[in-house]
Amino acid sequence: MGCGKLPWTEKLLLGFAVVTLLPIRVVLATTVVVLYYLICRVCTMFVVANKDDEEEDGQEDYAHLGGWRRGVLYWCGRVLSRVMLFVFGFVWIQETCLHQVDGNEQSEELERPGVIVSNHVSHMDILYHMSSSFPSFVAKRSVGKLPLVGLISKCLGCVYVQRESKSSSTKGVSAVVNERIQEAHKNKSAPMMMLFPEGTTTNGDYILPFKTGAFLSKAPVLPARHVILLLCQFVNYMTVTKLPVYYPSQEEKDNPKLYAENVRRLMAREGKLIMSDIGLAEKRVYHAALNGRGISSQNISSLQRTIGGAELSEEGGRSFEGKRREVVAGGPGL
Repeated sequence: MGCGKLPWTEKLLLGFAVVTLLPIRVVLATTVVVLYYLICRVCTMFVVANKDDEEEDGQEDYAHLGGWRRGVLYWCGRVLSRVMLFVFGFVWIQETCLHQVDGNEQSEELERPGVIVSNHVSHMDILYHMSSSFPSFVAKRSVGKLPLVGLISKCLGCVYVQRESKSSSTKGVSAVVNERIQEAHKNKSAPMMMLFPEGTTTNGDYILPFKTGAFLSKAPVLPARHVILLLCQFVNYMTVTKLPVYYPSQEEKDNPKLYAENVRRLMAREGKLIMSDIGLAEKRVYHAALNGRGISSQNISSLQRTIGGAELSEEGGRSFEGKRREVVAGGPGL
């Protein structure tokens, strides 16, 4: 979306890949998923999952499995996630680890971070982190009910959330996430949390405002940045930049918004990302306009203020040329 017209040579290559490469990758990826599902099934036999008894459809996971079960799930998960990336064409992944960030004075105490925070470009981000550190994620509640993937997500220790829900259960999700972050910060055997604080995907050039959920626990965070060049082609490319662990000051611990904003600015500076004030709500309005769906006058006014007065009609007009690329902020997977 927003990438312009492809040259005819690229169209021919894309068409050839759709007919030949795509079916092969789908079959191989399905095989990998089924294999790991069977491993998860064996490792969870005769084991009762952690359940939230307060809600009928609440949290359920196997995040606290120990012994050989945890070892098998962890290492098989990492290896098969890397195999899956290879299947999708990510033969080489360029990783850069920054051990020191210019102009960022940090504490010398070496504490384990409780959460990894990153920009979100596509679903490949998740596979990469599964292959790298095998953390727990926040996922839609419906993911836990999916065939095959549902059990895998429970073995990852995913925290389930109903994004559109305004009920009091949202606080319960926040509490679970904070508990997990604190536990991972203090216990090396506990899985770290992986959060995408922007709350949505972007095209990799921009960084959106951060939500504070990852920073409420006051634990150190590990920032990372992805760049993915993804198309239905034979070889895909991924670049990952890992920043040093960010230790919050006392002021940041007392002010999660300040903590989140400082980490965001650090990631923007080191990753050469453009900071944008566009949020998930404005992005949904924009996509509704592109798809020709009607949108309310209130949402139109909100989006116009955000992008600096660009014109948009209720019928879904597309006159955003001034800041079109900034608003799109939608990479692969949208």
